[in-house]
Amino acid sequence: MSMRAFAYQRPASVDDAIALLGTSGASGSTRLLGGGTDLLTLMKADLVAPDRLVDVKRLGDFPDTIEVTAEGLVLGGRATLADVETHELVGQLYPALSDAAGSAATPQLRNMATVAGNLLQRPRCWYFRNARFDCWLKGGDDCPAREGENQLHALFAGSPCVAVHPSDLASALLALDATVRIRGPHGERAVPMAAFFAQPTDDRRTETTVHADELVLSVTVPPLADGARNIYLKAMDRKVWAFALAGAAVSLRIDDGKIANARVVLGAVAPVPWRCEAAERALNGSEPRDEVFASAADAALEGATPLTHNAYKVPLAKGLIRRALASLTDEASRLVSA
Repeated sequence: MSMRAFAYQRPASVDDAIALLGTSGASGSTRLLGGGTDLLTLMKADLVAPDRLVDVKRLGDFPDTIEVTAEGLVLGGRATLADVETHELVGQLYPALSDAAGSAATPQLRNMATVAGNLLQRPRCWYFRNARFDCWLKGGDDCPAREGENQLHALFAGSPCVAVHPSDLASALLALDATVRIRGPHGERAVPMAAFFAQPTDDRRTETTVHADELVLSVTVPPLADGARNIYLKAMDRKVWAFALAGAAVSLRIDDGKIANARVVLGAVAPVPWRCEAAERALNGSEPRDEVFASAADAALEGATPLTHNAYKVPLAKGLIRRALASLTDEASRLVSA
C-alpha cells in the first residue's frame, strides 16, 4: 500500500508549528514530524493519513539538549534516544534512563527517534497496526486481541484496549517522578509523568493526555536524593532490538539499612507504564532481603488478569523486579562498605 499525498511545511518556531496544528479543517489533519520513526510507519500502513506534515526537527527553540540543572535533569523533546543513551551524566546519575534508551530499537533508529516521539508512540499491537482490523483503539467497537493472538498484550487494562505501551523510556521516567513540559496555543503546562499517561477511554482513544494542538517541549527528572539508585531491566524474545515482553524500572535508596522512596514501574504489561504501588508499600521501611523482594514482586502482580496466551508475563515480570531490587541493594551495600 502506498503512502497518501500530503503537504509539507517547515515552520520558523515552536509557536508557528503549534499555530499550524490548530488550522486543520474537519476533513483534514496536521501532524508534527520529528524523528518520524513511528509516524512514518503508521502513514505507510495507511493507519494515519495527515493532509499536512509540520517538520519540527530543526527548530531552534525546540530543545535537543540534555542538561543537569538545579531543577534536575532536563531532556529536550528533540533530543534523541542515542543522546540519552550516551550522555555521560545520564549514565552516572540515571542509569535507568540510559539503559532504557539504549535497549530500544536499533542504533539507526535511536539516532533518529526523539524523546518526545518515544513517549507519544502508539502501540505495536498487530491488530492496531493492520488496516484490515477495525479495532477499538482506531474507533471500532471491540478489541480483537482480547480473544485473539495476545501473547504480547496486557496483564492490566482499565479500558477495552489490551495493547501495551511500547516505550522503555516511559517506564524509567515514571519511576524517577519526571515531569513533562508541554506547549499549546494557550501557553505551557507542566504535567507529572503519572498524569501524562492515561489509559484510553471512549472520548480519548490515545495513551497520553497531550492534546492534538500541543507539542512536548522537554522532560525534567528531579535531582536524586543522597544514596538514590535506579535501574531498568528488560526481557525480550531475542537478545537485542526488540520490544519488551516485560520491563521493570526501579528507583530507591537505602536509609539506615532500610529501603526508602521505592518506585516500581512495569512496562509492557498495560496500555500505559504501570506503577506498582503495592510493591512500593511492601518495600518501604523494610530491610533489603530476598524474601522482601519476593513479597514485593508478588504484590506488584496482584490483580493481573492474563489473557489466553500471555500468562508467562506474570513470572517474567516478578523475576525482573527481584533482579532489579537485588542489583540496586547490592550496589548500595557495596558503596556503604567501601
